[in-house]
Amino acid sequence: MLPTKEDIKTEFKQSFSDDVIVALVAFANAKGGNVYVGMGDDGSVCGVRLGKETVQKWLNDVKQKTEPSIIPDVEVVDHEGKKIVVLSVQEYPVKPVSIKGRYYVRQTNSNHLMTVLEISNAILRTKNSSWDFYIDNEHTISDLDFAKVQFCIDKMRRRGITIDESPSDFLRKKDFLSGNNITFGGYLLFKAHEDIMTTVELGFFQDSDGIIIKDSSRLKNCLVSQVDDVMDYVKKHINMAIEIVPYQTENIQRWDYPLDAIREIVLNMIVHRDYRSTADSIVKIFPDRIEFFNPGVLPEEISVNDLMTNNYRSLPRNKQIADIFKEMGEIEKYGSGIRRVMKMFADYGLPAPEWKQMSGGVVVTAWKVKPRDQVSDQVSGQTEQVTEQVTEQVTEQVKRLLSVIDGKMTRGEIMLCLDLIHRPTFLYDYLNPALHSGLIAMTQPDSPKSPTQKYYLTEKGKQYINKTLDKN
Repeated sequence: MLPTKEDIKTEFKQSFSDDVIVALVAFANAKGGNVYVGMGDDGSVCGVRLGKETVQKWLNDVKQKTEPSIIPDVEVVDHEGKKIVVLSVQEYPVKPVSIKGRYYVRQTNSNHLMTVLEISNAILRTKNSSWDFYIDNEHTISDLDFAKVQFCIDKMRRRGITIDESPSDFLRKKDFLSGNNITFGGYLLFKAHEDIMTTVELGFFQDSDGIIIKDSSRLKNCLVSQVDDVMDYVKKHINMAIEIVPYQTENIQRWDYPLDAIREIVLNMIVHRDYRSTADSIVKIFPDRIEFFNPGVLPEEISVNDLMTNNYRSLPRNKQIADIFKEMGEIEKYGSGIRRVMKMFADYGLPAPEWKQMSGGVVVTAWKVKPRDQVSDQVSGQTEQVTEQVTEQVTEQVKRLLSVIDGKMTRGEIMLCLDLIHRPTFLYDYLNPALHSGLIAMTQPDSPKSPTQKYYLTEKGKQYINKTLDKN
């Protein structure tokens, strides 16, 4: 059965020419494909005339004009008395393949001339390497801040990693140094002086439209310092409420956003940025959201939807940089960061952040919902008084909590059943609303801070559960 239209793996040509070889090269640089010689663009069959040596001459032509040489598989199809030649190539293991020094790649249903950046990325992937491994001819070991190298070493040691080398020997062991020359990754991670290669623009806006800017800053320092510096700026411009919880011994700090999730977004921005781009990373803080822009589009085999559904294999753009952050414990596991961010926002009761590609980069938007009027603090002289407005409305979080309580359970057991790790979220969104609504109770109400404290369903809670079951 012949195909009826062109797609990412199918091309039609009425006759053999260099355009056929261009298509084969484009397929070899992508996921492979088939060129049907003897078919029109509309899928009509015109057929080709074949002599005794015709196909062999075509193959020789393909071989001679491509570098590295490719030799397609051949199949001659007889369709209603007309011959069609199908030339097929697989994805080539050594990329990129060229025709007469020009490189093409298949995208959707057409062949595109590759950019210099696409050619560079293809070469690096073939070598299982990345740009940051290459020597930076503009800088040497004298341009590094060895205190930052020692900072990384100390962090790794605290995680149980044995490092006996001096900072300079550590850099050589990690392939950051070749003689006195430093790799791009080593320079960006540990540079002693500010420059524009690592610029991050920071802005705090008074309005949601981004018209009135109240504060701005610019970072140009080494990557090892940037994560904490960006986080300090974010925390400076978002709110943190102190919740005094009647049933607990410790007050709870609740920020507008889950800080661990924001830190994960910042880490992704710094570790996976395309530092070859002339664009800067940008963080914009608005009253209702934070936007993170990072230069560098996703690899062509990964879509935004793949990120959201966790259907992808991690392909670090900067392997040398990513490896250092991983060994410092900043990155838990390649490819799992977005999944953790989504879960932390959900546990915090906030909408999931949005990822989208635009302007040659990726934008992540984290949204803040309006603060709930559950807790208000009023300070008078030396005292703090907390007024809580408790409604009888059962939230989704409380419903989940009620559904997992079986008999008398400790706080830790309930959190485990809910698959929660963020204690303030558990207390603020799950446990305290359930207690205040009278749906659960403590086994030791006179000793709320008892280490043996447990929680159980009240009659009211049981009635609610039974009603829910009856409805279902």
